[in-house]
Amino acid sequence: MLVGLDLEQAGLPAGLVGLTLGIGLAAASLTGLAAAALSARYGRRVTLALAGVLMAATGVDLAAANQPLVLTLSGVTGMLGAASVDLGPFAAVEQATLAESVPDRQRNRAFGRYSLTGGLFNAAGGLAAALAGSHPRGFFFLYAALGVATAALPLLMSGRVETSRGLPAFGRLRPLLGLSALFALDSVGGGLVANAVIAYWLHVRFGASPALLGPVFAAVAVLQSASYEVSGRLADRVGQINTMVFTHLPSNVLLLLVPFSPNLGWAVALLLARFALSQMDVPARQAYVVSIVPPSERAGAVAVTGAVRGVAQGLGAPLAGIAIGAAAFGLPFYAAGGLKIVYDLALFAAFRGRSDANVG
Repeated sequence: MLVGLDLEQAGLPAGLVGLTLGIGLAAASLTGLAAAALSARYGRRVTLALAGVLMAATGVDLAAANQPLVLTLSGVTGMLGAASVDLGPFAAVEQATLAESVPDRQRNRAFGRYSLTGGLFNAAGGLAAALAGSHPRGFFFLYAALGVATAALPLLMSGRVETSRGLPAFGRLRPLLGLSALFALDSVGGGLVANAVIAYWLHVRFGASPALLGPVFAAVAVLQSASYEVSGRLADRVGQINTMVFTHLPSNVLLLLVPFSPNLGWAVALLLARFALSQMDVPARQAYVVSIVPPSERAGAVAVTGAVRGVAQGLGAPLAGIAIGAAAFGLPFYAAGGLKIVYDLALFAAFRGRSDANVG
């Protein structure tokens, strides 16, 4: 949010602002691949520290630079700490480490707590960003300081977080190909109903004001974070694939119902119900991906699936622009809901027989 505002205030035209943000999001997704390769060669702690340094450099660049070219190049290092709680170099290494830090039977709940923590801090960052108003530069220096802390903390971690070095980070990709294709389909659908599209639709259809939309999306963040904890417990009972499908599918049915809302109250209620379920698949997906590959390939598996999802979101950006133009008619909800339901049914059909070992 602050990045776009600052770039606009610096005089960048709308097209260049979009290009910079697009570069940042794409880089944040693709840097997971580099992080996986570096962690296999130089270790996980060094890789996380380097990612923190790049995060700090991005913050300093955004805070101090005034030239359009320099600002645009800030996207090359990616919005490493801001793109998503489930993409980027941190996620690839952290999730591989987390999988080996707890017994297999506790993996689902551990990933639920991991996502819960990330979601709550992400929501807190969004609320703090609102304090920046029209002067975001100071917050970018704070972002850089957090990058420095992020670079230092991994060096204090125990050597037990490391895995055997010299083994290939990217081994057998075949088990991930079909899964990645399905994740890409889901991500394209998700791009069609990004929060900006939903907020615009609520404004056009029902006249919702920013004063109302702010609390609504704050509630969305809280509901999503709480759902992560429930997801870990549910996956212990019914399995990871079942958790992914049986929570995601109802949320997409609710998404299809949103355009039929007779008033703003109904629309908000359906959206909140949808968001309470829509992210419960995240911890289960994370735990499943690291469980189907050998330990040395876990960071690579997270990076590959994350890169595919991130690129798919990038490809969905032009479609989202078209969707915004047609938002008053609810077309984004129909398209996204349909794509996501196809994803849910295909995932269940293809992977339901591959139950995980953590069901109790």
